[in-house]
Amino acid sequence: MDIERWIEIFVNGFALLVMLVSLLGLLVPIFPGTVVIWVVALLYGIVSGFGTVGWIIFAILTILMIAGALADNIFMGAKAREQGASWVSIGLALGAGIVGTMVFPPVGGLIGAPVVLFLAEYYRLKDQATAWKTVKALAIGWGWSIVARFGIGVVMIILWGIWAFGS
Repeated sequence: MDIERWIEIFVNGFALLVMLVSLLGLLVPIFPGTVVIWVVALLYGIVSGFGTVGWIIFAILTILMIAGALADNIFMGAKAREQGASWVSIGLALGAGIVGTMVFPPVGGLIGAPVVLFLAEYYRLKDQATAWKTVKALAIGWGWSIVARFGIGVVMIILWGIWAFGS
């Protein structure tokens, strides 16, 4: 086997390994696994060449990456809104999740978002039971976002596999 074939096997294997690790990372809320999978696909295209099929698949991967990156916010916010949370409270919880993740990764956001949502809703409504309902709804939305992001990640890896191993 020539050196070019060994390099191709290494590049494909390494890209697949990083994508699979990123897929497992999607089980951790706030981890940008779909973005990591997209970056690996971009680097793969730069190293191995895109070709017509590669560009089409990469465009689809880009759309999926954006959807995966927004899934947390959409699912969590929608569920909290269903229980009556205000947009201000949801925004504060989102901000607390981002800041918490940066300051105390990876659990800071997991703790910060629900705590801030509870405090904001309790301050707004002066009703502990209703504030807890919004936090429970946020947690349910978070669970659904994990399912959605994981599914998107699987589809992204399958599409990349078609591109990488199908040609």
